[in-house]
Amino acid sequence: MFLVSRTGDVIDGIKRMILEGKLRPGERLPVEKDLAETLGVSRGSLREGIRALAILGIVKVRQGDGSYITSLDVSRLLAPMGFVVDLQGEGQARHIHAIRRLLESEAARLAAMRITDEALADTKALLDEAEHILSHAPQEHERLIETDIAFHRIIASHTGNPVLVGMIESLASRTVRDRLWRSLREDGADYRTHEEHVAIWRALRARDPECARVRMANHLLGIEESLHNLPVDSDQPVTRPGSEPEGVVVTDP
Repeated sequence: MFLVSRTGDVIDGIKRMILEGKLRPGERLPVEKDLAETLGVSRGSLREGIRALAILGIVKVRQGDGSYITSLDVSRLLAPMGFVVDLQGEGQARHIHAIRRLLESEAARLAAMRITDEALADTKALLDEAEHILSHAPQEHERLIETDIAFHRIIASHTGNPVLVGMIESLASRTVRDRLWRSLREDGADYRTHEEHVAIWRALRARDPECARVRMANHLLGIEESLHNLPVDSDQPVTRPGSEPEGVVVTDP
C-alpha cells in the first residue's frame, strides 16, 4: 500500500488562506497541530508543505519560533525562476538572453522617465570605476562584472514595476555567467561593454525613453550575438577546470 503525500494540499491550503486574508505578510502560522487539522493533513505532510513554501519564498521558518508568512515581495517570489533558468541545458542561453533583452530594453525605457538625479550620479560613479579598472587593471574581469551588475540593477529599480525588477533579477546568475565567459574569451568585449553602458547612461541623463530603449537593446544584442561564436558547451557554467586564467574564480551573484 502506498502513502500519498498531501504536500500539494498544504501548499494550496495556505495559499488560499493568504488570498482570503486569513494569513497576512509577516504573520505567524498557527501551531502545527491546529494548522494540520484545519488543512486536513498529517503533521508530516504539513512539514513537507512548509518546507516547499519556504523554498518558494512564501514562508520563513524560524527555528524555535515557528513559521511566518514572508513579506511576499515580488523579487523573493520570482527568485525560484532563476533556479529553473540555471537548469536549462545546451542551446538555451540564447533564448534566455533574448528574453533578457526584451525585459531590460523596456526597463531602460521606463527608467528614462523615472530615474532620479541621485541614481544618475550613482550609475556615473559605476562607469567611472569601470573606466579606472579598464585603464589600470583590465585583467580584473570580476570587478568589471560587479559594476555591470550594479549598473543594470539601478536601471531596473527605477522602472516603477516590481514584477519587471523581479524577472530581471531572476535571470541574473545565468546571464552573468555568459557575460563573464564573453569577457574572458572575446578580445575587446569589456571595452565595448563600457562604451555601450556610457551610451545608455547618456540616454537616461537626457530623459529620452526611446533612445534609452534602443541603446539597451543594442548593448544586449551584442552580448546575445557573441554567444553564437562560443563553443556549444559554453551554455554550461564557466567554472570548468582550466577554463579560467590563473587567479580568476567565477561565482554567481
